[in-house]
Amino acid sequence: MPSRRGKLLENCDTLMLDMDGTLLDLAFDNYFWLQLVPVEYARRQRMPEHQAREQLYARMRALQGTLDWYCLDYWTEILDMDIAGMHRDANDRIGYLPGAESFLEHVTVSGVRMLLVTNSHRTTLDIKNEVTNVTRFFDEIYTSHDVGHAKEDQPFWESVSALENFDPDRTMFIDDNLDVLRSAKTFGVKYLIAVAQPDTTAPVRDVVGYPAVDRVANLMPG
Repeated sequence: MPSRRGKLLENCDTLMLDMDGTLLDLAFDNYFWLQLVPVEYARRQRMPEHQAREQLYARMRALQGTLDWYCLDYWTEILDMDIAGMHRDANDRIGYLPGAESFLEHVTVSGVRMLLVTNSHRTTLDIKNEVTNVTRFFDEIYTSHDVGHAKEDQPFWESVSALENFDPDRTMFIDDNLDVLRSAKTFGVKYLIAVAQPDTTAPVRDVVGYPAVDRVANLMPG
């Protein structure tokens, strides 16, 4: 790989990137979990949609940030629904955030080691990769389910560090989830950037406590 680096990565040997909401548009996930799943659940349970939403959202809130929250197998079992099949049926909505693919192409010539670090379930990752081929840009991929801990938890970073042996002082990590960024900061990752508009159908968020960009494309030199 060429040794040329952009200014963004001049002090880094490793670039860690989240997938959903950082590289891929979170509009798909929000549509899938907040609209499609409740409608199908209501139909299957023969209940009003508003009641289905209340039940599902309460379950989701209780599990948010845990491994089960991100687990397709868990939701398939608990809801008795083909969650993976529903992902594939709606895969026309899966796509990159604007400029994210160009950003990845730009970084691949920087000489930095690129890691995809995601809470995405492997099945979800495979389905999204079928559409976007996002994994082709990365030297290695670490999912929370492979590691056994969500990115919000310190054991995730400890496990990845043991597998990858990266230097936190020379690592940049970009994510849209502030709880995950806090966890990475606690572990000692030095360079942290938040994505302020992970969903193109939603407004740009106010981000406090971290350098932020609307999208990773904004990190490319003008």
